[in-house]
Amino acid sequence: MKKQFAFFLMGKDYQTGRDQATFETPGMITHIYTVHSLPEACALAAQCAAQGVGAIELCSAFGQAGAREIRQAAGEGVAVGYVVHDPDQDPVFAAFWGS
Repeated sequence: MKKQFAFFLMGKDYQTGRDQATFETPGMITHIYTVHSLPEACALAAQCAAQGVGAIELCSAFGQAGAREIRQAAGEGVAVGYVVHDPDQDPVFAAFWGS
């Protein structure tokens, strides 16, 4: 049985259900999903767990608190991580994202 991994991107401009992709190799199935909100992501995490996804990585929009909620929604058997950057990059990220 192949391992399954998912990556969640969160943003208001994504069209959930349309903006997604799946890649398959001999040993892994990788899913990239987009969501609009944390509640939507929590529902998706539970669905992924039920379908056998063993690890979920989150974009930085989720942060530590969002990652905790996703971890609860996915359950104890799913590894959940989230993207971070070095604090010295804050000005560069702020310039790019406009925040």
